[in-house]
This record gives sequence, structure tokens and C-alpha cells, in this order.
Amino acid sequence: MNWITNYVRPTINSLFSRREVPDNLWTKCTECGTMLFHRELADNLNVCTNCGHHMPITARDRLTALFDGGVYTEIKVPEPVTDPLQFRDQKKYTDRLKDARKKTGERDAMLVAEGDMGRTPVVAAVQDFGFMGGSMSMYVGNAIVAAAERAVEIGRPLILFSAAGGARMQEGILGLMQMPRTTIAVQMLKEAGLPYIVVLTHPTTGGVTASYAMLGDVQIAEPNALIGFAGARVIEQTIGEKLPEGFQRAEYLLDHGMLDRVTKRTDLKDELVTILRMLMQLPPAVAGDLPPPHIDSHAMDEAAAPEAQAKA
Repeated sequence: MNWITNYVRPTINSLFSRREVPDNLWTKCTECGTMLFHRELADNLNVCTNCGHHMPITARDRLTALFDGGVYTEIKVPEPVTDPLQFRDQKKYTDRLKDARKKTGERDAMLVAEGDMGRTPVVAAVQDFGFMGGSMSMYVGNAIVAAAERAVEIGRPLILFSAAGGARMQEGILGLMQMPRTTIAVQMLKEAGLPYIVVLTHPTTGGVTASYAMLGDVQIAEPNALIGFAGARVIEQTIGEKLPEGFQRAEYLLDHGMLDRVTKRTDLKDELVTILRMLMQLPPAVAGDLPPPHIDSHAMDEAAAPEAQAKA
């Protein structure tokens, strides 16, 4: 009996036991609670297939989805001075930067790239909320200026995806000074006659909303994105009135004229291509390529033979 218990049963159990399932195969939707398979969720650009809730997406994944074939070229961003104020709260600012870079794998809160989107050449700047809340730093200011300069240099429109909680407090006034800097960068595009389109994602607040995020020729937002300057509680305390439900959400702002469109993430690329080609006075985008017609030279020779005999 001991032989069966100690050897046979464990051997059989080891042969037929279930394999361990990795923890990252399924993601729970924070809105409806549906468990979503990771590949299905990634294919749908982190949009819940059950309720349509838009979950966070990294800047690199957004660029990959935006450009044709996921192919793009990054634009170099000038490096600012690190920690010019020698700022420290519970941790040193330099330590917070190291942690954010290790967590995200990015240099800072914005990526800039160029490539083709629906065969339309564009420059894109994408803010990553995962990097210190996408806060507007000197690096972010440099990134937007670099994007605008590159767009003007090669004559391409600029698309900017905003996602931020405001200016980076660890850089103080130097972070706030990016508001006028980026406004001037947007003005460069307007003087060059190039379109500037802003896609506001969840959340876009603070000094970002008060500067480059609201200066687009076309303002598009993702569904249910939080967009505003100050928080709802601060506004209620300031004006002493109860605010309407969802007054800082994308749909409310669309109804009240602050946005031009609210577009699902899965439909965003096609809409951007259509708008840009209209603004650039280009023909409509080609939805698909047809193979060239096959010409049978032997059949053509046979068809031409009677005509040749008649002329003779």
C-alpha cells in the first residue's frame, strides 16, 4: 500500500497534472469585469471587446498601431539638464527618473517618430502616461519642439497624442515654461501651413490642456477620456455650485463645442488618414492594392491575327 501511495500515485499525478498558467495571459476589464485574453486584447488595441472601455496603451504600442506595418523612425530629442533644481521630496528626483525609466523602458514621457500612416507621411508625438503620469517636463517640451521643427523641415503634418496630469512639479517653473515653448512650436506649424491634429486620451489635464493639447486644427478625443484643467472638486469649491455629471468627459465636451470628434481607438487611424489627406489636399487614401491585370500575350497574338490577314 505504501508503494502505491508513495510512488505510483505521485507518478500518475505528475503525468496528468495541469500545467501552471502564467498570470499575464488574462486581463480583467476595469469597467465591466470581463476577463480578456491578452492576444485578443492586444489585437483590439487594449479596448475591451465586451463593453468598449479604453484601457491604457503604451506610447510604443500606439506608434506601432499608427504607422503602416508598425514601421517608423524615431526622431532624436535633445537632452535637457537633469534635475536642475536638485529637487527632493520623499525621494530624489533623479531616483524617480531612474525608477520610471526602468519601469517603462523609455527615456521620458514622450516619443517622437516619423513614418507613413495610410501612405500619408506624418510626424507623430505620443505622450506616455506610464512615465511619471506623462507629466510635462523640459524633455517633453524639447520633444514637441523637435517634432514641430522636423515636420516643418520635411513638410509633413504633426499628430500629437496627449496624456498627462500636468506639468512636472519636480522641475518647478522650468516645467511650466514648456507651455509657452510648445505654443510657439505649434505656431511654427501654422505659419508653414501644415496641419496640427491633437488626439486627447485619458487623462489630459493641467498645464497640458492649457497649452499644446488645445491648439490643434482638429481636436479628437478617445471615448470617456477625462479632459480638463483643474479637478472637479477644486472647481466646485471655487464656484460654489454642483457641476453636471461627467462634465469633463470627452462626450460632454463634444456636445459643448470643445472637441470636433470622439473616435474609438480602433477607428482612429482611418479617421486621421481621411482628415489629413483632406487638409493636405491629397487624393483619398487607397484602401487596398489590386494586382496588375494579367496580359496573355499568346491570346493577344491570336486575336490580332484575323485583323492582320484582312489588311493583307
